[in-house]
Amino acid sequence: MVSHSVLYEARASKTRSLLTLMIGLLIGFCLAQIISYITISEGIKANNILASSEPLIQHKVAEDIIGDFHVIKHEHPNDDSSLADKLKKEVRVLCWIMTNPNNHKKKARHVKRTWGKRCNILLFMSSGADDELPTVKLDVGEGRENLWRKVKEAFKYVYKHHYNDADWFYKADDDTYAVVENLRYMLYPYNPETPVHFGFKFKPFVKQGYMSGGAGYVLSREALRRFVVDGIPDPKMCLQETVINEDIEIGKCMENLNVTAGDSRDSNGRGRMFPFVPEHHLIPNRDKGFWYWNYLFYQTDDGLDCCSDNAISFHYVGPNLMYALDYLIYHLKPYGVVRTQQQLPAKLKVGEFLPPPKEEPANSNEDSINDEDRLANTTTVAPTEPDAREVNSNEADLEEKKTPKENSKMETELKKLTSEIKKLEYSNDLYSEEHRTQKST
Repeated sequence: MVSHSVLYEARASKTRSLLTLMIGLLIGFCLAQIISYITISEGIKANNILASSEPLIQHKVAEDIIGDFHVIKHEHPNDDSSLADKLKKEVRVLCWIMTNPNNHKKKARHVKRTWGKRCNILLFMSSGADDELPTVKLDVGEGRENLWRKVKEAFKYVYKHHYNDADWFYKADDDTYAVVENLRYMLYPYNPETPVHFGFKFKPFVKQGYMSGGAGYVLSREALRRFVVDGIPDPKMCLQETVINEDIEIGKCMENLNVTAGDSRDSNGRGRMFPFVPEHHLIPNRDKGFWYWNYLFYQTDDGLDCCSDNAISFHYVGPNLMYALDYLIYHLKPYGVVRTQQQLPAKLKVGEFLPPPKEEPANSNEDSINDEDRLANTTTVAPTEPDAREVNSNEADLEEKKTPKENSKMETELKKLTSEIKKLEYSNDLYSEEHRTQKST
């Protein structure tokens, strides 16, 4: 007879074996799930990388591939550039680019390798030295609050070192693209001793208008002299210290110095210098409340009629687009289409200006002067000057040190105030309607 202890041991052994088997199966199942998860995750990651490869490549173009573009030659030896060469000698343009150390490699060097090389003189104004560009190291801090001081110091440097080396002095940002040949063509009739400056003209804040900083503005030699010699030292002429909106302040300064805000449009009334990329002017924001339409000095059209065939500058142009524009403008040509060479206009005397564009239909599918869809005719509340106040270094520091929480709180308070204003306007409308109804009865 088998003892109870032997039976117990046999059952216990069987139970342990079954338990071990179950634990083994459980562990195996978990390991299989983990391996399967890792494999699937890697597959998803790989698919995501493939799916997003185009944006990644586009991002790397600006940082890596474009870095070697300056060694690539793409010449057109059979092109007739005699007129452009003539203009380069007769209309000498110094270009200086507003930049900062963080943008030397990201933006500024791409200006030098594309449109900047066509200037007679090219300078980069920064707070840091860089031999690749090269830079003019200004003793001015970076940041928007220092823009006005930086502009003044830059033009002072240009006046001191290059006043006799150029006829016109063009300021642009490191994300501006300019067709320098077209700039010379626009400037050709004018005498550089005429006190005048050109750019994309906005109408608020300055009676004769001021030029958009992003589109770039160009000063004649006499305008430069008045600005540096008569304007900057005199607080009655030009704002001292610094200010956030440098383009407004130089506009006020030019007006005080009797430097005319010139008309940069072509003979058909189409613009030549622009504050946005080409796409945003050719296919514009049609929102009537968009600030741009209320800032325009000249009434303008949208679509193809917005822009001159001899357009000069665009703003917010990244490095990739700079190389694309360079190719499209200077290399891509429709075979069999040869444009007749334009005659240069007559030279003007000192103080003379070209007449304004004629009010007549343009040679296109729509009239660039009197279109019904023009948005500049919309009446909106007059704009208030954005941040155009003199600031000192302490105020600038405080502005920089504001935390996201503080900014969020300010936005919340602003929304509350806006809501209250709307309620008051609504109540006023109801009262007015009720008053009119009572009066009519």
